[in-house]
Amino acid sequence: MLDSLKQAGKNIGRELGRTWENLSEGWRELLSRSSDALTHFSRNSKHEVQQESGSLATFPRWSLLAGEVEETDKEIVVRVEVPGMEKEDCRITIEDNLLYLSGEKRFERETGDSTYHVMERAYGAFQRTIPLPRNVDAGKAEASYKNGVLSIRLPKVAGESGKTIPVS
Repeated sequence: MLDSLKQAGKNIGRELGRTWENLSEGWRELLSRSSDALTHFSRNSKHEVQQESGSLATFPRWSLLAGEVEETDKEIVVRVEVPGMEKEDCRITIEDNLLYLSGEKRFERETGDSTYHVMERAYGAFQRTIPLPRNVDAGKAEASYKNGVLSIRLPKVAGESGKTIPVS
C-alpha cells in the first residue's frame, strides 16, 4: 500500500511538472509575440460603468493593439489594429526611427439601464511605440484607416543601405 502511494505521488509530481512546463512555455510564447502590442490605457472616472446593483464595473487597463511592420524596397508599411476607434482619435508622430501612435478609445454606452457581465475591452488614452527598421522620410508619410486597421506608409530615405565594416 505504501509503495503504491509513493508511486502515485511520483506520477502526480511528474504530471504537475509537465503541466507547469506547458503553461510556462505558453506564457513565454504569448509574451514574446505580443509584449510590444500590449498597450496601457489610462482612464479617468468616466471610464467606469454603473451597474444595477450599484457597484462599478471597471474596464481593463491593458489591451492588445496588434500590429505589423512590413518592409519593401521603397517603403516601410506599419499596420495597427485599432478597433472601435475613429480615425480622428489617432495621432501619429515619427521621431528618429520610432513611430508613436497615440489616441483615445472612447466608451459609448447604448443604454444606461443595462448590466455588464463581461468587460474585456479597454478604453481611455494610450500610446504605443513601434521601432522602425530603417530611416524614413516622415514628410512624405501617408496614413489611412479602413475596417479598424490604421495603415501608415513611410518612404525609406533614398541611398541608405547597410554598410560592411572590415575588422582590422
